[in-house]
Amino acid sequence: MILTTKQKSFLRSRAHSLNPVVMTGTAGLSEAVLNEIELAISHHELIKIKLGGADKELRQKMSAEICARTGASAVQNIGRILVIYRPAREPQIKLP
Repeated sequence: MILTTKQKSFLRSRAHSLNPVVMTGTAGLSEAVLNEIELAISHHELIKIKLGGADKELRQKMSAEICARTGASAVQNIGRILVIYRPAREPQIKLP
């Protein structure tokens, strides 16, 4: 799903007050972590993920892999925090 700039801005404002629901370790992504992300995004539509690891390139690769494996769109990636969105079958968040 490709989000417009206006939609991303709307989702960023909604995500501002959220706390990270999934945290990855320095070991990277495991199947268990990906399953937790899948479970959380299925339930909430919009989630924050705290990425572990000191290397910026590694965090960018993890972000890309998370989006590819879950079918979600990256809304924002600042430092170690990634915000992703995937609409549910019956979306609760109405995009502009």
